[in-house]
Amino acid sequence: MNKIPRVLAAVLLVAMLLSLAGCGTSDGKTHLTFQIWDVGQRDGMQAMCDAYTANVNPNVEIEVQVTSWGEYWTKLEAAAESNTMADIFWMHSDQILYYSEFGMLADVTDLYDDEDPNFYQEHYSDISILNATGEDGRMYGVPKDKDNVVLVYNKSMFDAAGVSYPDETWTWDNLIDASQKIYDVTGKYGYMAYNDEQLGYHNFVYQNGGCILTEDKTQGGFDQQATRDAVKFYVDLQSYEWCPDQAYFAETSPGTAFLSGLGSMYLEGSWNLLSSMKNYPDIEGQWDVAVLPAAPNPVSGNGHATISNGLTYATAAHGKNLDICLDVLKYFGSEEAQRIQGESGAAIPAYMGLEDTWISAFDQFSYQLDLQAVMDQFDYAVQYVNNSARPKWKSNVVDIMTSIYNGSVDIDTGLDQIQNLINTETAKKLADK
Repeated sequence: MNKIPRVLAAVLLVAMLLSLAGCGTSDGKTHLTFQIWDVGQRDGMQAMCDAYTANVNPNVEIEVQVTSWGEYWTKLEAAAESNTMADIFWMHSDQILYYSEFGMLADVTDLYDDEDPNFYQEHYSDISILNATGEDGRMYGVPKDKDNVVLVYNKSMFDAAGVSYPDETWTWDNLIDASQKIYDVTGKYGYMAYNDEQLGYHNFVYQNGGCILTEDKTQGGFDQQATRDAVKFYVDLQSYEWCPDQAYFAETSPGTAFLSGLGSMYLEGSWNLLSSMKNYPDIEGQWDVAVLPAAPNPVSGNGHATISNGLTYATAAHGKNLDICLDVLKYFGSEEAQRIQGESGAAIPAYMGLEDTWISAFDQFSYQLDLQAVMDQFDYAVQYVNNSARPKWKSNVVDIMTSIYNGSVDIDTGLDQIQNLINTETAKKLADK
């Protein structure tokens, strides 16, 4: 067996130790790693990092590293267990309760106390703050961005069918009527009702006055008639000839179908609009966005709702560069850094008053989407549904919904199963505390 020469082995050992340390000292600077999962936002994130080096601390350099969504969480959990997490990383509202509960994330509640004890409340919405908050009421991330879900529609297909474009007066009834007319004239799909939560039926549930979780997040809302009626409406859309079934979506996402000219409407997150404009220049001007259609007869409210989520910037509670990382997070939450993020087109800044910086990123195109629709919906946005037991019930809920769609479980039985699942797993979690 070949042996590595001692000198080479020593060099490799030193290199490995430097890598594990997360910082190099050969140039006298501290080198940090910043892990994200969206390659489309890399340039914007790097611009923020470079601004920190240029304007705050020239002795710190930050490298943005991109990992795919699936690999990201596998690596992060393994790194958390071995205390080798990246210096800075994105945290999703799906995961923040889990990581904060086990003490993996640094508490940033008092990060701005030296300049303004009410900094978060003055510059971030309640939803943005909640997205960064653990179940103990402490903040474990600095708000990064915000989003919501819009209706995307093909103008050319609407014109061909003689149907007026969607607007704030639209209800579910208009959605069905337009879908049928477009299908009859063009042969293209109408609204493509994909089996999804944030980009699907969750929006319809809250529009109808129902809920996925009760306000205190201790019970499911699938025993409420408003919730059940909304889910049934959404699932029944698949019975129309103008809506593909879920087997179709297993091969082709609604976004791909729409941008390929196969369908006339689908739900999309604001975070994907810029990339769609860039990646499909041939259909520029042929599509636009609108607020979501409202429930025509909601049990409560005015029928309008859209699911809104947002990421946070986080760092490990026991990281070797904790003080520097906290200073970087403090900068990332500032107006200057959030402006850089918005102008790069990476995402809508969570910092209130900077929404137009994201809109300005679309000025590069000759045709402008109606992005005011995105902004208008923040007035009735609903926080992305989550509780600490969600990792235990989420995938099983997806499985039950799939069974409902394919007819192996009738819808009433399936909704009862979902309610029982959420309640059982949540009760277990509460009992363990």
